[in-house]
Amino acid sequence: VQLVESGGGLVQPGGSLRLSCAASGFAFSRSAMTWARQAPGKGLEWVSEIYSDGTTFYANSMKGRFSISRDNAKNTVYLQMNSLKPEDTAVYYCAAGGGGERALPGLVRGQGTQVTVSS
Repeated sequence: VQLVESGGGLVQPGGSLRLSCAASGFAFSRSAMTWARQAPGKGLEWVSEIYSDGTTFYANSMKGRFSISRDNAKNTVYLQMNSLKPEDTAVYYCAAGGGGERALPGLVRGQGTQVTVSS
């Protein structure tokens, strides 16, 4: 399993970013995919999940601001982040599989991409 995140960077409050995660080494189209994040000094936080059929789930604090999607032809999952806040600053990871917050520690993750929201 290999997961490579990209798209992070520095953005001003209220701005947007789109993260990508290129996956390989497993049956991507049949797998749920998860986005998680870890802020400085905090634990890993579940952000969003998408099933193989496109069904999506979000943490409450991300609903209406973040949107997860996938392109099975490209083995890629995306996280569109809008209306970013300083508290969204974190390293963002994608993970192979789903199962919600409880399953997160057991999922294989990529190396992460840094998102910094600051003026």
